[in-house]
Amino acid sequence: MNLILAIAGGGAAGAVLRHFFNNALTAWLGGGFPWGIFAANVLGSFIMGVLVSLFAQAWGPPQEIRAFLTVGLLGAFTTFSAFSLDAVMLAERGAWVSASFYTAGSVFFAIAGLYAGMAAVRIFFA
Repeated sequence: MNLILAIAGGGAAGAVLRHFFNNALTAWLGGGFPWGIFAANVLGSFIMGVLVSLFAQAWGPPQEIRAFLTVGLLGAFTTFSAFSLDAVMLAERGAWVSASFYTAGSVFFAIAGLYAGMAAVRIFFA
């Protein structure tokens, strides 16, 4: 139960952080390009890399702290950080075909899924 609470707490904090981060960058840079989410994805992936390396080499916090920071906080700040970690882990294991399919397939099918969902609603409510 502690693990679930840690993930939930991190998720709540990460979602709120993403909201304010996105709004601040949009106010600063304008809304013509989604700079806030773009920056959140890059920053979240960078922080995920730092944390995963620290966990492996220098810091062994309890599972609840790891989950709070990675699955919860960064997962909600940007799900792109979790995606990036999965892609890199596949590549570092030498599974280049899987890493390539995962990367290209995730982007393509996620966008296609969004379009399909929008189309389904438009058809249903037309």
